[in-house]
Amino acid sequence: MPSKTPHTNGNEPVENGINGTKDVEMKDDAPNPLKGGKGKKLKEGEEEMTVVVPPSKGSKLSAPPQKDTDGDVAMDGEAAGEDDGAVKVDPVTQAISGTWNCCSSAVCSILSANIRSLLADIKSNFPLLERAVTLFDARFTLRALRSISSIRKRLTPDILAQVITDTYPSNSPAARSLLVALDRENATFAKPSSTEMEIDSESKATKNGKKEQKEIIPEVDIFLGILTQIYYLDNKITQKGVVFSAHLAERIHSLNRRTLDSLSARVYFYYSMFAEQMHPLPPSPASPVVSLRPALLSALRTAVLRKDVDTQSTVIVLLLRNYLSTSHITQADLLVTHTKFPDNASNNQVARYLYYLGRIRAIQLRYTEAQQQLTAATRKAPSSPSAAGFSQSATKLKLVVELLMGDIPERATFRVASMERALEPYLQLVQAVRVGLLGEFESTIKQHSETFRRDGTYTLILRLRQNVIKTGIRMMSLSYSRISLRDICIRLKLESEESAEYIVAKAIRDGVIEASLDRERGFMKSKEVGDVYATREPGEAFHERIRACLGLHDESVKAMRFPMNQHRLELKNAQEAREREREMAKEIQDGDLDEDDLGGEYEGM
Repeated sequence: MPSKTPHTNGNEPVENGINGTKDVEMKDDAPNPLKGGKGKKLKEGEEEMTVVVPPSKGSKLSAPPQKDTDGDVAMDGEAAGEDDGAVKVDPVTQAISGTWNCCSSAVCSILSANIRSLLADIKSNFPLLERAVTLFDARFTLRALRSISSIRKRLTPDILAQVITDTYPSNSPAARSLLVALDRENATFAKPSSTEMEIDSESKATKNGKKEQKEIIPEVDIFLGILTQIYYLDNKITQKGVVFSAHLAERIHSLNRRTLDSLSARVYFYYSMFAEQMHPLPPSPASPVVSLRPALLSALRTAVLRKDVDTQSTVIVLLLRNYLSTSHITQADLLVTHTKFPDNASNNQVARYLYYLGRIRAIQLRYTEAQQQLTAATRKAPSSPSAAGFSQSATKLKLVVELLMGDIPERATFRVASMERALEPYLQLVQAVRVGLLGEFESTIKQHSETFRRDGTYTLILRLRQNVIKTGIRMMSLSYSRISLRDICIRLKLESEESAEYIVAKAIRDGVIEASLDRERGFMKSKEVGDVYATREPGEAFHERIRACLGLHDESVKAMRFPMNQHRLELKNAQEAREREREMAKEIQDGDLDEDDLGGEYEGM
């Protein structure tokens, strides 16, 4: 074991630390003293240290070591290093979040790994956008948009600023506008030195080790703008979000690129979400959603002219939502009448459109159409847990419409695990309507009025009072062959026998019950129930099921995806086969080719 040889130069413990010096001689000297060897390199190192560091060993040991602010020993003529116990701070982490006061190196390494992973996830979408532009295929853009759900929970302004500075050159106006929106306009555009932060698809290395700056496509600008919108939306920065969204929509309109269709639809979606959150909130006529309508209508006209299916379907849904939020039912109906929803729109937009259309039809007392639209919306609703809110809203409105039609929903609807708790007030409502108890119906409305108002079904539920009375009369007509109007008035808690007489007469005229009314004696006499299969009811129910199955088949055929231009390839192959057939037939006629030369069987078109 060497006695004091490793301490002769005073630099050995620092060289063994984390942040070593770049001096070649010091790196060559380091391993041999640690191993305790006394080879040639050690002697050469001692000779060089006598020249470079004149003070003797005693003077070095007697002088107290000078420390910097980080607690490391300051070396003469070298940058201060770190000893073995110091924490290694990642340069990317320092650039993003400043100084972390971590209690251990393990915590810092985990946080640094998470940041590197998030930066890599965001940057991995840029090649997808480039492929979407090169191949003119929107599926790659949709893949990039689907990754936002896993990114948005970890978004911060520093992360976005780091992505911008790593992607754009320092003189890019798009990068400056994004940094100003994030309040990070002073961010430096220095590239990270770590090779782990580099993505091969973003840039190519030259022979000199420098990167060649690639031209950033506008799709990357809009994608980062959407991430900025999401950050504003999640952090309730509404005012800035509206201004930034308006600027982003104007830039998309000026670019006029078909590869921006899917991205522009998402921009207008978040633009509308910001307007709905600004005060005064809807349904106030002074709400900002009213001032947003001209911009949405202009975007709809432009999308129709450009045949932009994604933006067209999204803006139509947003306009319907806008009109319904302020109870402008007539304007919403006119929009539906004068516009045609795209047939090849995405499934999510179709489900939203059917839901809003069903709500409009329910308010207009067109319950049969509303029930059909809402049934289709619930069937098209995504099955993922993130879409449970939409399924619950559509199911609630569908239940109320079915009650207004005089039907009783199936109990299995209320037993679905994802809807059991949300549909509990509606279960009590259905039970009161099914039995025909007016008192329980009114108490249920009073108890859950806030829930019904929040769901937007309160006004429709108030219409159910007449249905409850009709249901009660139907139940009594089935239970009694003859019942007095006074008993009907007592059971239904009506004001007088005259009102009971009017209600019974209207139920008989509407076909709710099969009975006759005796006004002189003051009672209702029920007729004998005949064979239900002798009526048209079973045939109509069977016809409805067949029509639903045929509609599902047609939608499935429309949703099938086929390779692009495959029919052209088949026509080309068929034409070449016909030409070969003509050539061979001509050679056979000329005698240049006989049946033996054909090699057996001959297959032609």
